[in-house]
Amino acid sequence: MNESFLRMLAGVATLVATLLLLQSPALAHKVNVFAYVENGTVFTESYFPDGKKVEAGGIEVLDKAGNKVAEGKTDQEGRFSFPLPAVKDDLNIVVNASMGHKANYLLKKTEM
Repeated sequence: MNESFLRMLAGVATLVATLLLLQSPALAHKVNVFAYVENGTVFTESYFPDGKKVEAGGIEVLDKAGNKVAEGKTDQEGRFSFPLPAVKDDLNIVVNASMGHKANYLLKKTEM
């Protein structure tokens, strides 16, 4: 291979590495929420990718029409639970974590 091609290849590799490094801090602030149903109760768990739990994160539960059916805050373990609504329909569970980080989980009617 000629020298100019190798320099160009090194430049592309450096650019890719730089872009990957710049992306890492954004991933550190991502938040996740997961939900499941057990014995008539919906349980949620919220956490950051590094495993840190979302403490005192706001939770809103919306039905398919966008009506709020439950709300509250996560505990020290990032958990929140609420009774399963009488009308079983898809539920959109939204967590608002620190510094405005937000995520949602769609709990399907079929999972209830």
